[in-house]
Amino acid sequence: MSSNISRPAPMWRSRRSALVVSAGAAAALLGCNPSRSKATGPAMLAPPLMALASPPRPGSQTWLNSPPLTVADLRGKVVLVNFWTYSCINSLRPLPYVRAWAKKYQDRGLVVIGVHAPEFGFEHDAANVRRALADQGVSYPVVLDNDFRIWRAFGNSAWPAFYFVGADGRVRRKALGEGRYEDSERAIQALLSEARKTPVADPIGPIAGTGWQAAPDWDDERSPETYVGYAKAVGFEPDGGLRHDVTAPYQAPARLPLNHWSLSGQWKAAGEFTALVGASGAIAYRFHARDLNLVLAPPADGHFVRFRVRIDGAAPGADHGFDTDVEGRGRLDFPRLYQLVRQSRPVADRTFEIEFQDPGARAYVFTFG
Repeated sequence: MSSNISRPAPMWRSRRSALVVSAGAAAALLGCNPSRSKATGPAMLAPPLMALASPPRPGSQTWLNSPPLTVADLRGKVVLVNFWTYSCINSLRPLPYVRAWAKKYQDRGLVVIGVHAPEFGFEHDAANVRRALADQGVSYPVVLDNDFRIWRAFGNSAWPAFYFVGADGRVRRKALGEGRYEDSERAIQALLSEARKTPVADPIGPIAGTGWQAAPDWDDERSPETYVGYAKAVGFEPDGGLRHDVTAPYQAPARLPLNHWSLSGQWKAAGEFTALVGASGAIAYRFHARDLNLVLAPPADGHFVRFRVRIDGAAPGADHGFDTDVEGRGRLDFPRLYQLVRQSRPVADRTFEIEFQDPGARAYVFTFG
């Protein structure tokens, strides 16, 4: 895994949705001028889609769940392009909606494409992404955008991001971040209605995710995304900070302020992650949110790592996460996001600790929900 990944800037994770084209009536959702020009008419695709449909350079793109989609496959279709990355909680929570739209409208001309643009080194690995697709129930086509060529063609800046392309080949609307899913489905319906010249106005019902994909509790989320690699780390205690690229001993303070974190044991901090070098070690975080997630990877040699989670010094019980049991026990065997806490009510300031019982665990970023 590389800790020095070349990425376009700026890049950010977006939580609440920001509609770039405002929602409302179909004209507002799709833009006021649906006229077609020679360059973006039904025989052609706009440049962003050409980046998707053009023959890939050797080694630059891999398609999963589908052969490479071509201009002929996309011409005249309504296309939803979703930029995401598989360890990002903000990318995972919209997936129940995207899956539902792909299934609901596929017979009426909708093509859903996931563009997987990796944040971390392990997300460049096609085998890892393939397993993540199976774990997350994603069966529509996904293209790996490891060199961010498609990302740049769309001028994208966030995970997740959604681009709504009409049958005329033009990007008609985009939304950055989570939420406003009803508006997005109505935009899909309006584009399909325009393309088919017949109304598409199915009822829009509730969609609920489970596990990693469950909707967040925005009202109780008061802890920010927090990176553990030194390139973006904030809130580390004690004040001496992380030592860069060397193995060093760390000791947790007696108390942590809210939204601060610490290490115990022998660790080596890299730019992208911090790795446990000793036989055992721990990370603690003082947080306020319903859910606490941590992106983790096992050692490079492929061995799994046992871990145990405590909340305020005790087993989590009913507050355990999707990836732990009531005793807080879990197993790190694949690089991904691990949901370690899901608090029952009331949500309060709590001190989280994860103790790794084997060496080699790599910790990347805390996220909350």
